Amino acid sequence: MNRLPIEAALPALIAHLRSAGRAVLQAPPGAGKTTRVPLAMLEAQLTDGRILMLEPRRLAARAAATRMAQTLGENPGETVGYRIRGEAKVSSGTRIEVVTEGILTRMIQSDPELTGVGAVLFDEFHERSLNADLGLALCLEIAGALRDDLILLAMSATLDAQPVADLMQAPVVTSEGRSFAVENRWLSVPVPKTQRFENTMVDLIVRAASETQGGILAFLPGEGEIRRVEAALKNRLAPEITIHPLFGAMPFDAQRAAIRPAKDGRKLVLATSIAETSLTIEDICVVVDGGRARRARFDPGSGMSRLVTERVTRAEATQRAGRAGRVAPGVAYHLWTKGEEGRLLPFPPAEIESADLSALALELAVWGAGPEQLPFLTQPNQGAFSEAQSLLQMLGALDPHKRITDHGRVLAKLPLHPRLAHMLATAGPEAAPLAALLSDRDPLQAAPVDISLRLEALRDPKAFARNRPYQINRAALERIRGETARLRKLANAPKASAPLSPAEAAALAYPDRIGLHRKGNAPRFQLSRGKGAVLDESDPLAATRLIVVTDTDGDPREARVRQAIAISEAELRDLFKDQLHWSEHCEWSKRERRVVARRQEMLGQIALDDRIWKDAPTEAVAKAMLDGVRDIGLPISDAAHRFIARVTIGRNGGLDLPNMSIDSLMDTLDDWVLPYLEGIKTADALRKFDVLPALRARLDWSQQQALDTMVPAHFTTPLDRKVPIDYSGDHPEISIRLQEMFGQTSHPSVAGQPLKVTLLSPAQRPVQTTMDLPGFWDGSYSDVRKDMRARYPKHPWPEDPRQADPTLRAKRRGT
Repeated sequence: MNRLPIEAALPALIAHLRSAGRAVLQAPPGAGKTTRVPLAMLEAQLTDGRILMLEPRRLAARAAATRMAQTLGENPGETVGYRIRGEAKVSSGTRIEVVTEGILTRMIQSDPELTGVGAVLFDEFHERSLNADLGLALCLEIAGALRDDLILLAMSATLDAQPVADLMQAPVVTSEGRSFAVENRWLSVPVPKTQRFENTMVDLIVRAASETQGGILAFLPGEGEIRRVEAALKNRLAPEITIHPLFGAMPFDAQRAAIRPAKDGRKLVLATSIAETSLTIEDICVVVDGGRARRARFDPGSGMSRLVTERVTRAEATQRAGRAGRVAPGVAYHLWTKGEEGRLLPFPPAEIESADLSALALELAVWGAGPEQLPFLTQPNQGAFSEAQSLLQMLGALDPHKRITDHGRVLAKLPLHPRLAHMLATAGPEAAPLAALLSDRDPLQAAPVDISLRLEALRDPKAFARNRPYQINRAALERIRGETARLRKLANAPKASAPLSPAEAAALAYPDRIGLHRKGNAPRFQLSRGKGAVLDESDPLAATRLIVVTDTDGDPREARVRQAIAISEAELRDLFKDQLHWSEHCEWSKRERRVVARRQEMLGQIALDDRIWKDAPTEAVAKAMLDGVRDIGLPISDAAHRFIARVTIGRNGGLDLPNMSIDSLMDTLDDWVLPYLEGIKTADALRKFDVLPALRARLDWSQQQALDTMVPAHFTTPLDRKVPIDYSGDHPEISIRLQEMFGQTSHPSVAGQPLKVTLLSPAQRPVQTTMDLPGFWDGSYSDVRKDMRARYPKHPWPEDPRQADPTLRAKRRGT
């Protein structure tokens, strides 16, 4: 232990902690901070209380406690102990306690003064897990308000230390790097995108084994990749190389076997990022980094956090490479080129920026503070936090004022996502298998979406394997079975008089994911929160009327269902009887091209009962018809067009008149056309609707008088007949029989400009268009007269039209 690089930094660190009570320790991989700092603090007698050290992973917590206990010549549970989910080794004499992050939150919520605790250490703080950020914020709050003697230390290998030091108002202590030099080796060319990741990793591991000596640590994103690479390597490595998988969900004995030195030959450890930090895997001299990492991301498909695969950051790559230099000079192989490394992000994102915040919102509600009131290194996104609070209100964990309820306090004590905690707290121990199942990866491969199949496999794996054609992930199934047993012990008896079915229990956890089959044969579902989901047509649940969807692919438009369970309407009515309500509404149906009025019994956004609303109020129907107008458009007749043109000319001429452009009319439909839509329900009826009265009604009496004076609607002929004036062109225009203008000696005008007059034959065909009628009489009329007399001999064609009487009649016989 004395050879560890951290030793040189310990005197300064202890001095700062003794004087200021806070510090940030920056120590690269291999420095020994995890196992040496807590012991140094104990040796320095900095506090009489226990020293808590937080580790982000269970394996690291157990391994760190075991290593420190061995240093003292003891077993875990004596001076050094640990506490993780489902397991604890502590005693009354324990002075250093290594815990996972969720354990600290529970300790603080049950005892805000942290009685008996003298120091809290946040190891591997650079991982910026949600629980670590919350734990530090709460501890800073406690130290500031209740415990000024509480020692706080954040430790990290790759963190940009200054921001957290500023938050803690603490000095930064920096340690030397790893114990031995590490040679980095990159690919010469990028990996083709078409090449399978596992095959490329197998080739690189085989190359590393042939070029080096000593133990090999290969980083892969998850259990699935580890198993596939393990299977592919069995016939490609030398017989003396033993392969050990290492991931968080493995049994502890198998994890210990991966950490221990190889007894004979060489060892190859295929590990997830669990091996990046804290753990010292003995006799490792070679690292093969696949360059991928799994991170928690909030998944709208499941409504919970999901692990996604992403490229590693430069900080993570540095951490991984450092594993090769722990015990001797080493070599690090990277599954990318040196040029590609420059494009890697510097640090991984903080989990608080991308994870589901419902658990955080629940913890803060228990604490009684909003995120803005606590010293978070990164504040959560306000929109995401509000969504999390809305979910908690839906589950009954928060009241309408977003304060914690008694039910919410119960949920906060259960080691589950709030959805599943609500299910377990309400349904009782019988819901434990489903809660465990929904918390883990799918134990069935290429199976239909029905959760009942998974529960069947959970109850009797052997019988299921005999009777069903689906492949079982036995490791996942065993984890789920173990978690089921633990959750049964934590669950209280249900409040319901009769046990709930798995479908009812699922509906408790996902009240926003109850799906109603849409009309038609396609397997599409309307979800109770308003979104849509679709099933594969061949899935056995495709024709089911009601389902509860627990997992989808997260597509925001129409998500594909990955797990669901059928539920009966009777079960839903019994479970949500207080939330059912009748809704009456009228709406325009684009598909039916008519107003549809219905009464529906609603559960959220789905209608369990749907019937015609026969006595819908006329005003409601008219308002719905407005959407029909917006869909089809205004039915504007020729007369209405002429009126709109007159109003436009009047406005341009200075009259105080409303805007009657088509855009303005459409924008203000509610103001002027709504009262005139009574009785109109269909597209056909709308096409026959005369909009002119509604347009006229927009003008009061004085406006109408001013409009008629400046821009009259008609021209009065010499026969006292009214001819409508068309104002739609460049000039106002009329069409009139030529004989009706006999006796007119001046050219007619309106609105200060001459009328454009189209003169018609007795057959109503245009014979001349003029804007100078006297000029026409003097000029081309004689030619028109010759032509018209030949065509229409029964009609008068006087030589001097100025002196003739206007007429629409033919000549009398004999004249």
